[in-house]
Amino acid sequence: MTGPFLTRHQARLLDRWAVERYGMCSLVLMENAGRGVADVLCGLGIHGPVVICCGKGNNGGDGLVLARHLELRGHDVRVLLWADPTALAGDAAANLAIARQCELLLEVFWPDHDPRRLESHLSSAAWVVDALLGTGSRGEPAPPLAEIIDQLNNCAAPRLAVDLPSGLDADTGQPAVHTVRASHTCTFAAPKAGFASPLAQPYLGQVHVLDIGTPRRLLTEVLQA
Repeated sequence: MTGPFLTRHQARLLDRWAVERYGMCSLVLMENAGRGVADVLCGLGIHGPVVICCGKGNNGGDGLVLARHLELRGHDVRVLLWADPTALAGDAAANLAIARQCELLLEVFWPDHDPRRLESHLSSAAWVVDALLGTGSRGEPAPPLAEIIDQLNNCAAPRLAVDLPSGLDADTGQPAVHTVRASHTCTFAAPKAGFASPLAQPYLGQVHVLDIGTPRRLLTEVLQA
């Protein structure tokens, strides 16, 4: 895999400087990310329900945008949220509100995880999307995410990870004991530094680097900072 590569800090800096220095809207960046993943998934072929597993952060917000664009294109989409909906903030909260206004099929797995309810969705899924944890995650996923990740890995459907597989360290490529084994990974702006590690390869699948609208000059500035 060729660079440039972004560390966890650089990925955050890219988003922040896009807003602060270039006047871009963070909601537009999230929209571009989710729509880009929809383009990749449609290109791979969708022949049945798409189950999108979302956490409370911006990674989950990307998943909510993805759900809306897939539904707009006529696909059967189910959004599963492992968070208190009132705990979502910023752009993720905005996209949750839009998803509800669009009457997307959304089920909240909070405060308790129900493995049987998750299995009822996974058993019929054509694709499973991992939008649980983003680049800020480190170490072992907190309960109940370990159990959720194991269920996702054991399902028959191919898995697509948003930005990086949940459980994988963005900087080192070190997988947690419970890490999503993706068939495809859609990452944004540039591969993450950990993707270069041999340890990460069994979890990434095919990597797709998606343009979300951040200027090329900004990427250069971040890499040189």
